[in-house]
Amino acid sequence: MKLKNILIVTTDMERSKKFYKDLFGLDVILDNDGNVILTEGLVLQDKKIWEAFIAKDVTFENNSTELYFEEKNIKEFVKKLDSYEMPIVYVNRLMQHSWGQWVVRFYDPDGNLIEVGTPM
Repeated sequence: MKLKNILIVTTDMERSKKFYKDLFGLDVILDNDGNVILTEGLVLQDKKIWEAFIAKDVTFENNSTELYFEEKNIKEFVKKLDSYEMPIVYVNRLMQHSWGQWVVRFYDPDGNLIEVGTPM
C-alpha cells in the first residue's frame, strides 16, 4: 500500500490555490470543481463538499495535524512569509531546535497548521 495524497479543507479555493502556489510553488494538477489536486500530493477540498461527505462540521485551527515542508534557505522563506500579501498567523517564529534544525510554524488562511524546517 502507498499513501497517495493528503487532503485539507478550505473555505476559499482560489485563495488557497494562490497561497500554496505563491509560498510553496505547488501547481494545480487536477481541478474537479471543489476538489483540487496540487503537486507534491496535497489535495484541497471545498468545506461544503467535505462537510457533506462526512456529515459533520469542520473545525479549523484544531492543531491536531500539520503539513511539513523542508526548505534549505529558511531565512529567505521567512522573509517571503513576512512580506506575503495576506497576514500570516504564526504559531512560532523562526526558531532552532536543540538538534540544530531551524523551523517556523504558521497557519494557512483556513487554519491548517504548517511547519517549514531546514532539511535534516
